[in-house]
Amino acid sequence: MKCVDTIARVRRAYFVQGKSIKQIERELHVARNTVRKIIRSGETRFSYERETQPLPAIGPWQAELDRLLLTNEGKVSRERLTLIRIYEELCGLGYEGSYDAVRRYGRRWSRERSQSASSAYVPLSFSAGEAYQFDWSHEIVILNGTTVTIKVAHMRLCHSRMMFVRAYPRETQEMVFDAHDRAFAFFKGACTRGIYDNMKTAVETIFVGKERLYNRRFLQMCSHHLVDPVACTPASGWEKGQVENQVGLIRERFFTPRLRFASYEELNAWLLDKTIAYARAHKHPEFGDRTIWDVFEAERPSLVPFTGRFDGFHAVTASVAKTCLVRFDNNKYSVAAHAVGRPVEIRAYADRVEIRQDGVIVGEHARCFGRDQTLFDPWHYVPVLARKPGALRNGAPFKDWVLPASIEKIRRRLASANDGDRQMVSILTSVLSDGLPAVEAACAEALREGVAGTGLRVSSQGGHRECLYEGETGRFRTRPDLIVRQGEKIALIIDTKWKRMTPRIDDPKQGVSQADVYQLMAYGRLYNCPNVVLLYPHHGELPPDPIRRRYSIATKGADETLIVATQDLAGTQRDHKAALRQLVLGCSGCYGALDENSTTPRFSRQHGE
Repeated sequence: MKCVDTIARVRRAYFVQGKSIKQIERELHVARNTVRKIIRSGETRFSYERETQPLPAIGPWQAELDRLLLTNEGKVSRERLTLIRIYEELCGLGYEGSYDAVRRYGRRWSRERSQSASSAYVPLSFSAGEAYQFDWSHEIVILNGTTVTIKVAHMRLCHSRMMFVRAYPRETQEMVFDAHDRAFAFFKGACTRGIYDNMKTAVETIFVGKERLYNRRFLQMCSHHLVDPVACTPASGWEKGQVENQVGLIRERFFTPRLRFASYEELNAWLLDKTIAYARAHKHPEFGDRTIWDVFEAERPSLVPFTGRFDGFHAVTASVAKTCLVRFDNNKYSVAAHAVGRPVEIRAYADRVEIRQDGVIVGEHARCFGRDQTLFDPWHYVPVLARKPGALRNGAPFKDWVLPASIEKIRRRLASANDGDRQMVSILTSVLSDGLPAVEAACAEALREGVAGTGLRVSSQGGHRECLYEGETGRFRTRPDLIVRQGEKIALIIDTKWKRMTPRIDDPKQGVSQADVYQLMAYGRLYNCPNVVLLYPHHGELPPDPIRRRYSIATKGADETLIVATQDLAGTQRDHKAALRQLVLGCSGCYGALDENSTTPRFSRQHGE
């Protein structure tokens, strides 16, 4: 499969230059089917697993010698190596040739470089959408009361001279990706060519002339934005003079005197406003009758349309400690408890850290650039609380945990209860299955109705189970109307009926259907629930007080009971909730949680035959 450089050239030829597939095949010597695959897939890189790994011979020594000569040239005179020392270093790498060959090549290399006219320059001119220039600078500011050296990414459109400036804590590759994404989003497009110096995040090896071995991820980013990267000659800043001048301009106008901001977000918002204001207020150096902003607006249609953000991250693998923590960049980040014991992939972005296991996100945090910091997400540790509820009080992840208001009020009320930790853990674990909004609403309702502290949770139309199984296939699925849980245990099942109970005294069943009784007994068996309730509407032909009859199931005096009850549907919604609350608390054995003045009706026990 083709390398990312060839893929990028095919994509630019088709999407930017408008060439046909046949023409691309002829010019780039790439098979037509391969060209179609590159264009249709939208991918910037293809990979395959080799069956056997070849063992190629050592590459040409010319590239390594160029690197040594170039490195040596950049040193101060007293630290430069002689050609004999360079020859010895090359021999240490495995070179077996003679010194004369190195000496002749080194002198010719120096002579060719010295022949260039160092003091004469040719003015450059760029058409709309043709090229941009990118560079970094180091500035000193005061952030949150501390003096720090920040890294500022500079991008400049060569035709309109429009600037984009953004500050970062570092110059790492993920920062380069983020700066390009934000710049192209601001410009609403990219140029067909990008001019860079030989920064390590982009260029891995410098060959003779303009030939470079670019970083694979950097090439993917350029291919994503349909940009052709061009690297300057080393130590030749005049080849990207516009952005070099921009560095001095920004330093003088924006960073002098020293800036003070609370965060990078505030600083970058201020820098963006200042660059726009500068472009609107200053004339273009070539088109004196128009401002930089006017020329930029005219250049926008010529830009390659913005293709969206590139997924620019730096990936490393790490192991998860038993404390649900992974270590990255001298800091620790928490992950979901189920990820313990297996390796994870850490994806570091400019502003966040994303942790994945088997392609699934198991942790995401704002990125920390300090040292020896631990970033917790308390929800990662909630499953552990089911086994160790006492950790809720002193566990480091739960220190200063800001919960939604209703859940926090419940937490404070349960703090003094004997079983408060376990009840609170039950509420928190329900968030993992039911979602935070649903649990927050349930806690708010519990506070309004005053049932907080009973440990009861009511769910409707849930808890489906199969009555029978035919092989692996379940049959006759149940769906109770109301399930009342206390902790992990089901305390009560209520099945509501719309049929009217008969008031006839001579009817011992009082209108209760035998099928309904069988259904409730099946619920008790399937859900291992000791108390089940048949709830009917109360009507005028019945006695004035609500009916509450309790029957022992199967044997006299059994703990398992079936309760037949009625509820008056007249009145307000608040009356209905209060009556249902009393019914639930009474049937589930939680009267101890009620106030002493509670008017909950008493239950009469009748033994079934």
